[in-house]
Amino acid sequence: MARTSVKSLARTALKADEAARKSASSGPLLGAITADSFVNFAHKLGVGADSPLSSATYGYNPITRNRTLLEWIHRGSWLGGVAIDLIADDMTRAGVDFVTEIAPEEAEVIEAEATNLGVWESTSECIQWGRLYGGCIGVLLIDGQDMKTPLRLETVGKGKFKGVLPLDRWQIEPSLNDLVTDFGPHMGLPKYYTVLASAPALRGVVVHHSRVAFRIEGIKLPYQQRLTENLWGISVLERLYDRLVSFDSATTGAAQLVYKAYLRTLKIKGLREVIATGGMPLNGLMQYTEIMRRFQGMEGITLLDDTDTFEVQQHSAFSGLSDALMQFGQQLSGALQIPLVRLFGQSPAGLNSSGDSDLRTYYDGINQRQNKDLFLGMTIIYKLMAQSLGISLPKNFSIEFTSLWQLNNEGKATVAKSIADTVGGAFDNGLIGRRTALRELRHSSKNTGVFTAITQETIEAADDEIAPPGGEGLLPGPGAPPEPGSPGIHPDEDPSNDLPGDEDGQTRPNRKAGAMDRGVPRRKLLPN
Repeated sequence: MARTSVKSLARTALKADEAARKSASSGPLLGAITADSFVNFAHKLGVGADSPLSSATYGYNPITRNRTLLEWIHRGSWLGGVAIDLIADDMTRAGVDFVTEIAPEEAEVIEAEATNLGVWESTSECIQWGRLYGGCIGVLLIDGQDMKTPLRLETVGKGKFKGVLPLDRWQIEPSLNDLVTDFGPHMGLPKYYTVLASAPALRGVVVHHSRVAFRIEGIKLPYQQRLTENLWGISVLERLYDRLVSFDSATTGAAQLVYKAYLRTLKIKGLREVIATGGMPLNGLMQYTEIMRRFQGMEGITLLDDTDTFEVQQHSAFSGLSDALMQFGQQLSGALQIPLVRLFGQSPAGLNSSGDSDLRTYYDGINQRQNKDLFLGMTIIYKLMAQSLGISLPKNFSIEFTSLWQLNNEGKATVAKSIADTVGGAFDNGLIGRRTALRELRHSSKNTGVFTAITQETIEAADDEIAPPGGEGLLPGPGAPPEPGSPGIHPDEDPSNDLPGDEDGQTRPNRKAGAMDRGVPRRKLLPN
């Protein structure tokens, strides 16, 4: 059986696509040959009932293949630029947190290396051009290695990882005749990418797919449409192109109305004859109107002949214009999945509306994009940086993207108190040990800013044995309350708890306290 290349499949798909576009305007409509929708032929309602609705159909405007037009939109339209850049900035501006416990000083060194190598800036560019062109890859730069060979992390020497290079779809040529056949997330994708002469670096180099940290496709397509795009996606601007044109047209039209807010009319007797005659009469008329225009204003006068008539009409085209512009803006907001408060930078409207729910939903969507497009590649990048720095990471090393939603000081204090009460209650009830409790408190400090002084040494030195309920508290220690018999005083320092044999400072082996008569805390022997 002969193998069919992706290029031949793409040519077949393009021909079928072109035939479908031609038949869409001349062939029978779907509603005219099916009976699965509402149709009222008497009143000509519904698709297929010879109404204006029956003539409606859907086509497509493949502007993704017009690279120059996409670049003009990105350069010349502020809204087109925001549609491309905003998502990329939000996906990369907060960084990542380490899920696995590593030494704080090592984590700082790795983050400093990410800044020095411009990892997040390169990743942001990769997302930008992937959204703009419908395809972009981020190539891992490792000094001294053949880019055509598969990547092996253990072979990366110290100081050899140099960052990430973004290359858009117009700067590389994928190997459409040689696809990945191994089971996994890359199956069916090109195995190699050849860098073209138009690229800023690595010209003529063949890159193995395992050395590609990110492959951003803008909007993903079904397989038959992907064939027409050489296994790439499409630009995010293609779907909303008509809405973008409508919004800019409405905005420009509104600005044009400012110049025509007043319609001034001058009736001149015999104007037709003057224009037909031309020469001196026409020149005199033009001079007459020019003098009138020059001296007409807030403090000027209007010069008229006694047989001429001057009228001023003010139109009401501004009425409802703001609502129309808002509707166009909402359509763009829905198409881009960006709330109005973030897309246009406007204050939320409506009673008791703060925009928090919109931003939370948007940030959840950003986190979903991060996990889908960046998680695997960013994990490899951080492992490469650690390997290049000579830092040994645990086998279960993992990262998570830092949440974009930030609490204010009041919210941080409330959350910190709630977490402290919950962890302290679990410790007092004998559910967790002191080490686990301290670890939970320090883990919460990333969001609350509280308990940041708990060091790894303090956690390692803490006892993780689970005490019985009613034992020593988590936070108070020996010498905390000064007065004997006061609530919460440490049993070792309360003279009322002294038992025979304690006069010389002796203590019971397990240092446990129990409740005696009337609830007075007394030291007693408890089984170990």
